[in-house]
Amino acid sequence: MKVLRLVTAAAVTSTLALLPLATAGPAAGAEASAAARDRPLRQLAADDRLRVGTAVDTTALAEDAPYRRIAGSEFSSVTPENVMKWEVIEPRRGEYDYAEADRLVRFAERHGQKVRGHVLVWHSQLPSWLTEGDFTKEELREILRRHVTDTVRHFKGRIWHWDVVNEAFNEDGTLRDSIWLRELGPGYIADAFRWAHEADPRAKLFYNDYNIEWAGPKSDAVLDLVRTLRAEGVPVDGVGFQGHLGIQYGLPGGVAANFQRFDALGVQTAVTEADVRMVMPADDEKLRTQAEGYRLLLDACLRARHCVSFTVWGFTDKYSWVPDTFEGEGAANILDETYRPKPAYRALQAALAGRARPTTSG
Repeated sequence: MKVLRLVTAAAVTSTLALLPLATAGPAAGAEASAAARDRPLRQLAADDRLRVGTAVDTTALAEDAPYRRIAGSEFSSVTPENVMKWEVIEPRRGEYDYAEADRLVRFAERHGQKVRGHVLVWHSQLPSWLTEGDFTKEELREILRRHVTDTVRHFKGRIWHWDVVNEAFNEDGTLRDSIWLRELGPGYIADAFRWAHEADPRAKLFYNDYNIEWAGPKSDAVLDLVRTLRAEGVPVDGVGFQGHLGIQYGLPGGVAANFQRFDALGVQTAVTEADVRMVMPADDEKLRTQAEGYRLLLDACLRARHCVSFTVWGFTDKYSWVPDTFEGEGAANILDETYRPKPAYRALQAALAGRARPTTSG
């Protein structure tokens, strides 16, 4: 196992501060003050009582020194991109492999970072023994209970937030057709939260989804779900807005107002997977629009009293999931493939610098 070297925030931040912007636009990055440019996002966010995080590719973390330095110094929380998903931690029934996830947690602890656990219950990236198995309803419910309980217990006391249930809704606000809904009915959602809370009462438990950043049928359905579950005593502590945007569709409106609808429920909120993709090739205008997309999401978080974290889904285009998922699209992150800051990075710096915000919950 490679030894992950601890570096100070100042060491890497000075590197980013000295690098040129990845575009030549005349006003690019002008909003960020000189003082903000000399500070990492994690320090600027701390001034706003906010954690700023990134999803982490653990292979890159082990093999790419610049990636490792920036991941450790620029962010105050980390989310495992894949290594806490079910197919990774239990590839064969009853055989657990937490090794990569444990390494990431130790990395975070050495760098003073919180960890967002991702993800306990999802319809995707499930092991084949589960999806191809022939289980009764009772057997499947026990399999799910054991997975949630064992995973949360393994990391007990070391995970800040858990994405307990992920992407359970369709765009029209109906529940997604998944193995869990088909076999267990909608009650699996409440069960998962109760099991996670029993396994680690101190972890904050989140529902997480995409395309709920603005008001609409899907966002309305999540709002109703959270309101109902909390009224029934189910320990839902927060809602995660993933924040996967594409500039070709236009930037959404009403995001801040929608965040505040959830804020009014008394739950924590978070931007959990922000990236802003574009049809390639990138150009100055697209990069400026991308920066506005990131700024839009961060502003909505800063305006919400209980928004406690803002996480980007990877920080460099070098390891982005977007080109492999959306044909012809890419350049979705805040640093380019050579780790140069893009206008999006400077936009986040500027938005965080000197902002006062309401007192948030812990």
